[in-house]
Amino acid sequence: MTMTLRAADGRAEIAVTDDESKAAALALKNFPTEAAAEGLVEISVPRELVDLVHMVLHAASRGEQLTIGSMPDELSTSVAADQLGISRPTLMKLIENGELDAHKVGTHTRIKTEDVRVFRRARLERQRRAFDELRELEEGLGS
Repeated sequence: MTMTLRAADGRAEIAVTDDESKAAALALKNFPTEAAAEGLVEISVPRELVDLVHMVLHAASRGEQLTIGSMPDELSTSVAADQLGISRPTLMKLIENGELDAHKVGTHTRIKTEDVRVFRRARLERQRRAFDELRELEEGLGS
């Protein structure tokens, strides 16, 4: 299973890698169970977790609510569509067009969680590039 941290607004998602998961298990063994009198606890954070902890603290500093949950290795089309913010029929068209890999389990279509995550990141990157190009075009016309 893949562990995912997601901001309540659904925009920010942090996937925890296997290395980060293993590092977290190791760090947990040395984690203090009681807070210090002044309310601060010092812990050693494995290098693999520094970015993850930073992202969580950054989201918390902005007042975002975080939801922590685990995702199965494979998703139903309904869950995958929800993760991508699209309708299930649109997802099925992406699968039919070969833009997203899927396989059948009996009569049900399943999609690997990692494939959904990769597709989502690629789509966001395309959107960012398109926005940047549009902004550059607008700046070019304005000068």
